[in-house]
Amino acid sequence: MAGLERSKLKVRWLVLVLACAMMIGNYYCYDNPAALINQLQTLMGNQDFSRDYNLLYTVYSIPNMVLPFFGGYFVDKLGAPFCLIIFGSLILAGQVLFAFGSSVTSWPIMWCGRILFGLGGENLTVAQSALLAQWFRGKELAFAFGINLSISRLGSVINNFISPAIASGGGTAAALWFGVAVCGGSLVMAIALYPIDKKAQRAIEKSNGDEDLNASLLSNDGNNPALEPPKKVRSKSADNMRAVSTERLSAAALSMSNMMDDDDEVEEEINLSDALNFGTMFWLLSLSCLVVYGCVLPFNNVAGGILLERNYFLTPPDNCTLTYSNSCTSGTLVNKANPMVPSSCPGKNYAPVLPSEIVGYTCDPDPNLDCSESVYNFPDLKATDIDCNDDFWNLGCTADYCDQQTDASKTASQIMSIPYFMSAAISPFLGFAVDKIGYRALIASMAPVILIVVHLTLAFTSGSPIAPLVGQGIAYSLFAAVLWPSVPFTVEAKSVGTAYGLITAIQNSGL
Repeated sequence: MAGLERSKLKVRWLVLVLACAMMIGNYYCYDNPAALINQLQTLMGNQDFSRDYNLLYTVYSIPNMVLPFFGGYFVDKLGAPFCLIIFGSLILAGQVLFAFGSSVTSWPIMWCGRILFGLGGENLTVAQSALLAQWFRGKELAFAFGINLSISRLGSVINNFISPAIASGGGTAAALWFGVAVCGGSLVMAIALYPIDKKAQRAIEKSNGDEDLNASLLSNDGNNPALEPPKKVRSKSADNMRAVSTERLSAAALSMSNMMDDDDEVEEEINLSDALNFGTMFWLLSLSCLVVYGCVLPFNNVAGGILLERNYFLTPPDNCTLTYSNSCTSGTLVNKANPMVPSSCPGKNYAPVLPSEIVGYTCDPDPNLDCSESVYNFPDLKATDIDCNDDFWNLGCTADYCDQQTDASKTASQIMSIPYFMSAAISPFLGFAVDKIGYRALIASMAPVILIVVHLTLAFTSGSPIAPLVGQGIAYSLFAAVLWPSVPFTVEAKSVGTAYGLITAIQNSGL
């Protein structure tokens, strides 16, 4: 008789819901900088912004080229539920520090927050993957991972819509502090998972203990009336099951049985050196993960700025000029209209034309303005000189420019959410399809081909980005639906957490 397993408990669906909801905070806050790239530039200033902004992702990824490997090891040793709480706490602390850094406009504090966030973020993914591999097996495994990716990616989609809206109404720091609240909710989900998993473990241990006792009673031939208690050794039938069922049973179920047998079995030793024995299939999966995720995620980090320059806030043509090139264009400091010549220029999705110079302007004509300078002198005004957090520009002199930039930023953030929206919409169905039809290698091979077409289209054409981004979402979903559920099939059951950690570390080396 087969023993009780997590994958047979009805509560596994509640575990799936909590595990998916737990990841929303991670995905929501990871992409906070991408959704707020222009707001951060306005807040932090233009000097060296590109370098400082990209460091927000660099400092996140560099430690995670190594740390998830050790995180996976600790997941195998300490258990996924306990590690989820630890890593969720790190995410919350990191987002608090990041939001505080934005409040005091300090890049170093923001970088430190992203480092701390990264320590928890990638390891949380490792622990959650290992948890799902314990609770789901066989034909439910890829489906569970598909649902997980779908719900988790809703965090990215929500971020791209909500963060710019909050920043527009309450400031950039307010948008990041809202992320703190989202991370707090995710930590609550992780804490809720712990007693559920522990209760399931106790039920499994009790069930398996009863089966061992029954087996001992049945095996007694009557020569010895004294009944000996069952020994704490692995039964021969269990060994045989492991030997003959590896190809048919999900590695998730094997991982589960390794991690739950504290009293009934001698635990297998878990060593970091086990990674040296991972097979060719695991390393091929890791290499493909490096390439595909290295194509998708870094692009999303800067997609907001790219879409602004490419589609939604284009630089006006040189022949578009103002009637009065040394005067404010829109706002309370404008005495009369300053039309463009010709009047039809620049057109839809172009930035308003700026004055060529602003010299000797003050906020004295409008005492309601909160200006950062007493006198504004810009003999050669450039777009990078415009600070839309300053009332002089936002309300007094170039209100049209700041308003249109805000609207364009919101549009770009919403459009860049298309790949993640596609992932959220189709991942469960792809996971179900993979479970049913297989062809994992073929499906995984389609993703890089689609991505090549997508990026060539974005690079060498000027049309709408919607169709290419839909293609990127399909490619991303296809690959993820195959990659993560396949990891348990490529390593020994006891090393599933270590394997997830290692492949996550390799993934981050491409970011």
